[in-house]
Amino acid sequence: MLRLPLIAASSAILIATLSPSKADEVEAWRLLVGDQKDAKLTVLDGATGHQIAQYQLEGYVTHLGASESGKTAFAVQMDADAVDVIATGVTFSDHGEHRDVEFNQPAQLGRIEGLRPVHAVPHDDQVLQFFDLEGEARIFDEAALLKGEMTREVVRSTAPHHGVAVPLGAYMLISEPDVSKATKEGDLPPRLGLKVLNGEGQQVGEIATCTGLHGEASSAGMVAFGCEEGVLIARRGGSGTPELEMLSYGDDMPEGQVGTLLGGRAMQFFLGNYGDDKVVVIDPSQENPFLLVELPVRRVDFALDPARPTTAYVFTEDGTLHVLDILTGRLTRSAQVTEPYSKDGHWRDPRPRLAVMGTEIAVTDPRRERILILDAQTLGGNRSLPIAGSPFNIVAVGGSGINH
Repeated sequence: MLRLPLIAASSAILIATLSPSKADEVEAWRLLVGDQKDAKLTVLDGATGHQIAQYQLEGYVTHLGASESGKTAFAVQMDADAVDVIATGVTFSDHGEHRDVEFNQPAQLGRIEGLRPVHAVPHDDQVLQFFDLEGEARIFDEAALLKGEMTREVVRSTAPHHGVAVPLGAYMLISEPDVSKATKEGDLPPRLGLKVLNGEGQQVGEIATCTGLHGEASSAGMVAFGCEEGVLIARRGGSGTPELEMLSYGDDMPEGQVGTLLGGRAMQFFLGNYGDDKVVVIDPSQENPFLLVELPVRRVDFALDPARPTTAYVFTEDGTLHVLDILTGRLTRSAQVTEPYSKDGHWRDPRPRLAVMGTEIAVTDPRRERILILDAQTLGGNRSLPIAGSPFNIVAVGGSGINH
């Protein structure tokens, strides 16, 4: 059985809509939903489906994520060279024995423009947005964003490429392109590895090989990157300088590689994709760090459960939602929740996405123009929220607090 070390749980991302449970205590959720075709972002009440707000964008939302505090969300429109920053209108503050919550109307704070934005990485009170065709990451301070200030710092890579940048302590981890490879006009160079920069922007040590670097996640002070050779782990060394270690796939793993990663919050582990019909649990502390999970059919999406740290959910192309036990690698429950969504066809065809909100799971169902809300324990349907268009990317965020 996989053994994963427990660590102190980090704060959940919290955004909310009121749903009173006691006189001065509320549990609240909102759903932020992008559309696969239309240039819009919709904010819904997670309990009732009431539309709280809708924002017109430059293009459809290719990537959607929230900051660690949950005060802001980033709606990345890769094809439109734009990123819209949304204030969620909710602030949670920790008072030790309880947590306060304040509610305000969400707002469209501003638009960041740049050439081909893709990966946005939340880190503490900052968000790092990488612009592939500019080869740079822009670092935004959340407090400034909430004031409508789009000022930023910039970290530049060697050349434009499909990249990512992640802070680790006082250092910056940034992908490195292989500029020695010839590319066709309009194509970007491949990634060859990861580079460490100090606070002055100077390279520290050698570039770590990570061919085709794609996929990044953080867990308990570690950062993981997917590579053709394995999974590259970055951790703080004794002097604070990042130490890089390649977890090689080895001969026991079938052909494939990790290209998408999620990081555990209350336990130190990572969950990644592997090929079309597998996921893999990665525990860097183990001699054999990879626990491969074979799925009945091809995978469409997967998500971790923040409140139940040993649980993940995987949606497969036959319309089935599976519950995955992270410790054993077993699929413990499965239920068909939508019609099949084949992975054949264009990679951008509308397909469901998952988000976890407390004791429930939200599943977008673009063909039926709805969001299914399922019970996380039974996978039974609690309700269906209608939403016009082709609902796609979804962020479900929320929690409980005291509203004075």
